[in-house]
Amino acid sequence: MTELPARRLLLVHAHPDDESINNGATMAKYAAEGAHVTLVTCTLGEHGEVIPPELAHLTGAALGEYRLRELTAAMGELGVRDFRQLGGAGRYEDSGMMGLADNDDPACFWRADVDEAAARLVEVIREVRPQVLVTYDPDGGYGHPDHIQTHRVAMRAAELAADAGFPVAKIYWNRVPRAVAEDAFARLREELPGLPYDKAAVVDDVPGVVADDRITTVIDGTAYTTAKTAAMRAHATQIDVSGMYFALSNDLAQPVFTTEYYELVRGERSEMGVPPAEGWGRAAVPETDLFAGVAGNGGAA
Repeated sequence: MTELPARRLLLVHAHPDDESINNGATMAKYAAEGAHVTLVTCTLGEHGEVIPPELAHLTGAALGEYRLRELTAAMGELGVRDFRQLGGAGRYEDSGMMGLADNDDPACFWRADVDEAAARLVEVIREVRPQVLVTYDPDGGYGHPDHIQTHRVAMRAAELAADAGFPVAKIYWNRVPRAVAEDAFARLREELPGLPYDKAAVVDDVPGVVADDRITTVIDGTAYTTAKTAAMRAHATQIDVSGMYFALSNDLAQPVFTTEYYELVRGERSEMGVPPAEGWGRAAVPETDLFAGVAGNGGAA
């Protein structure tokens, strides 16, 4: 029997790079604090659009293999040792953007049987016994078929794991409060002339932007800014980073968020010991720890 750390966090993402953009600071923080952080990536992003011209020849399986190497480097920057591909590397292929012919490929993740894929994730849950699971909302944050399917699989896996006696205490969806996003884009527009991007994205291009009162949990990851931006740079085929801004293949600038935001959708919210959030503009004070209210006992596997 192997003793597990007292705190265990599972993140389920669609492609390599999603984890660093959405949760890089959170992952680095909890890894540094001794929590067991597990990342499950559902595809290798074989149909991602490659940014550097010198790597433009990478497509399909070759791109997937390259992005797995990028993911390995990114996890090194974040201090995360436990990262896996759902069902093994290449088990589920990237589905491409919504509406493309790639969506019809029987091998793509979008076409996967949800219960079958969820059963593979249950295997991970049974092994690492996470108290906290982080994934996307039902729209996948921005409508990508792999993100939507990741949501379905993660939520179904939590149900199946609970039925099998391995419940996850808290489930969160990735979020960004609209007011925070609007402030960040206002600063971006002021600094845009000094950046290597012609235009800024718009607030609604940021996955998971919601009204402020949907936010239940705020993780201050500013101490891990260097780790997050380094992890994002490791995904060089997909992300171009300039200071505290970045762009994807559309070359539209976006802010890097090192305070990361979540909505608790399953489990009991705890506000014990949480300081007031100045200027937050809401009656309820957000949590500042994903594990708030979770019993701090280790387990055995």
